[in-house]
Amino acid sequence: MKLTRLRGFQDYLGADARALSMVEDCARTVAYRHALNEIRIPTLERIELYERSSGETSDIVQKQLYRVPRAAEAAGEGDQALRPEGTPGVIRAYIEAGLDRSDPEQRFFYCGSMYRYERPQKGRLRQFNQFGVEIFGRADAASDAELIIMIDEFRRALGLEVTFEVNSLGDAACRPAFRAALLEWGRTHYAELCDDCHQRLERNPLRLLDCKTDAVLARTAPHSLDYLCDPCRGHFATVERLIKIADVPYVVNPQLVRGLDYYNRTTFEVTSSAVGAQSAIVAGGRYDGLVEALGGAAAPGTGFAIGIERTALAISADRYATGGAPDAAIIAIGDAAVAGAIALARELRASGLRIELLSPERGLKALLRRADRGGARHALIIGENELAAGVVQMRDLRASTQNTVARGEVAAALAAARG
Repeated sequence: MKLTRLRGFQDYLGADARALSMVEDCARTVAYRHALNEIRIPTLERIELYERSSGETSDIVQKQLYRVPRAAEAAGEGDQALRPEGTPGVIRAYIEAGLDRSDPEQRFFYCGSMYRYERPQKGRLRQFNQFGVEIFGRADAASDAELIIMIDEFRRALGLEVTFEVNSLGDAACRPAFRAALLEWGRTHYAELCDDCHQRLERNPLRLLDCKTDAVLARTAPHSLDYLCDPCRGHFATVERLIKIADVPYVVNPQLVRGLDYYNRTTFEVTSSAVGAQSAIVAGGRYDGLVEALGGAAAPGTGFAIGIERTALAISADRYATGGAPDAAIIAIGDAAVAGAIALARELRASGLRIELLSPERGLKALLRRADRGGARHALIIGENELAAGVVQMRDLRASTQNTVARGEVAAALAAARG
């Protein structure tokens, strides 16, 4: 039997792996600038955590959980599953550490793999990576706006062309009226709804707006903004005002509800036309009642998650393939030159250059071809004569020119060529 990767799981090699790392590194840089602290949570959690957060009627719980029966049986701790999203686990850790009561205002970011059993397609895998941000203890609109501004900084740093969509779902005071209006609309259009929406209608009618099958029909549904109470209307107006001041381009999408039960008030998505049907690369919003629903104090919360793979898809290949190429490949000619080549590589790497040390057991022509295929701009050739004279032959692989450079000037010459 030939061993191959499982359906919906992906290997990343070379430039593809570098693209994921670049997205993660960019997100971390933005998070540090906003004074967030890192949190790392387990991959395995109790299923009850997701039933109480994502909602028993959500697709995550109904269809997508990777259940782990053997682990549950061995541990004697109830049914368990691989995490399908990050927010519930972060909240569980926040409560378990007692922060919800001792110091509720916290700012976290996380990064890691998530697992959902669903039909794989471009931009949608069964194992995928997310970078997420969660802010606890703040109910103000400024914290929602900060998240959107943070995402805008992230997309600007990567040069991404995206669309920001924002909406408000209201709160416990005004959301019931919107829910009732949606329920009535769904009953009126019952014959036109898909089978999944038939199941959702009575239990969670807001999810009718999140259905891809009935997307055209959903445009005729009631809008949440028409049912907002005065406090929710004021909250959303402040979010809009603050992101306008920050020059974040956005559109209001009154049908944006997200697929999870716990959102209230501000919700948002960032989409890219470069990804395909699965166009959302960032999504999030406010979830003020979720900490309490999971057994904690009544601490408000807001956050978002970035899809690492989808974001990488939105970046053209030439943006990161060149950035991952070596600045130079070092070729040692003869046994005596190997030690000098290793020492030179160490010095150049310490100066921040990306250096590949090639095998000394192949001929010069073969090694030059290997350096060129690897994307190196220059080859640094060291033989016994160069070693004795304290020089290096620096060959420009693009221009096919070669110069003799003093050993102490190689780093400056490569840095200058890098531009």
